Amino acid sequence: MQEKLTPQEEQAMNVIWKIGEGNVKSILNELPQPRPPYTTLASTVKNLEKKGYVESRRIGNLYLYKPSIDAKTYNKKSLSNLVKQHFGNSYKSLVAFFAEQKKISASELKEIIDMIETKKK
Repeated sequence: MQEKLTPQEEQAMNVIWKIGEGNVKSILNELPQPRPPYTTLASTVKNLEKKGYVESRRIGNLYLYKPSIDAKTYNKKSLSNLVKQHFGNSYKSLVAFFAEQKKISASELKEIIDMIETKKK
């Protein structure tokens, strides 16, 4: 997996995934308030390119950026890393943590079990 994203990089990536392709100004316009300065976002996008998350193409004096990894792949790898680092690579421990924190109900757990059992068939 590419390097981990900072919160600012992840926020920019979410916009890039949403718009598909755009320049720094179009990315900036999609960010929620308070928006970072243009130059800060431009640096963030360049870092995303260095890390391999976006690729650019130049049209005249303008650079357009598009994702080189899709959001689903990123989320899958990020979750895997989270489970590995914080839950001993055990999804069972992750679910148990959410249950203990009352972040998931018994009915939601039942739905998950039903989904798993349906997939087995």
